[in-house]
Amino acid sequence: MAATTERGVIQNPILKGFNPDPCILRVEDMYYIVVSSFEWLPGLRVYRSRDLASWEHFTDLLTDQVDLRGNPKNCSIWAPQLSYCDGLFYLVYTDVKSTKRPFKDAHNYLITAESLEGPWSEPVYLNSSGFDPSLFHDEDGRKWLLNALWDYRIPEGNKSSGIVIQEYDPAKGRLVGKPHKLFDCTWLKKTEAPHIYKRGGYYYLITAEGGTGSGHAVTVARSKELLGAYEVDPRNPMLTSRGRPELALQCAGHGSLVQTPQGEWYMAHLCTRPVEGQYAILGRETALQSVYWDDEGWLRLTGGGSDPRTEVPAPLGMERAKQAKRHIFEDAFDGERLDKTWNTLRILADESWCSLRERPGFLRIRAGESPQSLFRQHMVAIRQTDVRFLAETAFEFAPESYLQMAGLLLYLNEDNYLYAYATHEEGQGKVLRMMRCAADEFTLLPVVVPAGNGEPVHLSVAVDGTTARFYYRAGNGEEWRPLHETIDIGFLSGGFTGNFIAVAVHDMQRFEGIHADFACFRYEGKDE
Repeated sequence: MAATTERGVIQNPILKGFNPDPCILRVEDMYYIVVSSFEWLPGLRVYRSRDLASWEHFTDLLTDQVDLRGNPKNCSIWAPQLSYCDGLFYLVYTDVKSTKRPFKDAHNYLITAESLEGPWSEPVYLNSSGFDPSLFHDEDGRKWLLNALWDYRIPEGNKSSGIVIQEYDPAKGRLVGKPHKLFDCTWLKKTEAPHIYKRGGYYYLITAEGGTGSGHAVTVARSKELLGAYEVDPRNPMLTSRGRPELALQCAGHGSLVQTPQGEWYMAHLCTRPVEGQYAILGRETALQSVYWDDEGWLRLTGGGSDPRTEVPAPLGMERAKQAKRHIFEDAFDGERLDKTWNTLRILADESWCSLRERPGFLRIRAGESPQSLFRQHMVAIRQTDVRFLAETAFEFAPESYLQMAGLLLYLNEDNYLYAYATHEEGQGKVLRMMRCAADEFTLLPVVVPAGNGEPVHLSVAVDGTTARFYYRAGNGEEWRPLHETIDIGFLSGGFTGNFIAVAVHDMQRFEGIHADFACFRYEGKDE
């Protein structure tokens, strides 16, 4: 890569759409970011970059190591931390089974590999006292696990009571000694997402505080001793959007640090871009800030203050980053395996229900349970990454009952979705219908359109901010027609994930008893 004295620009967010809780790492000349996946599989998406400005989806780290069936929405795989020491990658993560108050069933695990592409070790169970685990490799060779501490005794609000640390013995494959309360909450409260970095004789503790909403923030504390006591940055919080609704990046927090080979520092952090200032339909995204250490040894934003910026300087010596092209994803389903862009809910895509082999040139999806199932949800989906987009698909489907359906969804979770589908109605044959579930309130929309028995079904959806409109055509020659009126989709926001565009097949009469063959899928972002 050619060196230059002219700095490029990093445009935020660097990872658009559902990409929360980033942990950034550099190994030699490659940067990696791993993000949370919650109920979507494969889990823990990893992106890589050589310049910090342009990123590509590299791999996913969790496949058959986890069992997410039955986990409620917003649970499952939380806040991973990726580290590298002595030729080995270490990944720690939380599998959350329940968040029903006042308790939280959150189990922390560790896996290791010599390469991010695996093979990975079997998961090592660590503890369940809280979430957001982070492994610190000290200079003396000892390893320490940090995690947020959950205290069910706290009467009101969030029960994250601070950060706990305990030594991990790799030879024994378990935690040893007793846990030590490392850090209490500041006035921001809700302390989580701990990471430790050692610099200039200090241990620096980076945490998230204030919750994951508009009050989210990054808090920095330091100590000469690993086990404390830790003093808090006198200008805390170091990074936040709280109280600044006019900022383009909201909910800034959950930060992690990386240093370039030239000695510059950057912080990856979580953010949102609420549509109309209110609806985070794209979910929680990842941004990058340029930071430095001031004369007193505290971490500061290069641009001053604590506001996250949409544009930050790229590292010295990097080529000027190219402007990102409009996002287009197309799949003709003509490969031997499902494109890694796709995700599935709580279960992995496999030949038992999701096949590219049974009918070459098509994706055959065998029907699963209902659209609200937490177990056999036979859906493949991609992230919404643009405020404005158009998506379309075509498929063959021969339903014989109103209990059988296949089609195109906008899907946040089992309580919030919008579904255009082909089904069967007595006396009419194959028809197109629509359903909506908003905040767990179900509505069957008043539309029934003949779909033409024996003909392929074409469905599309155009989204513009907080509105969506579905279109259809039967056969290959007709023009697109509106299936229904424009619908407000502000309800497809909130929670810990983001909106997905999905194709799916359901059969409440006999799951896996019917299938649909999808011929193509196309997503085109319209954001400039």
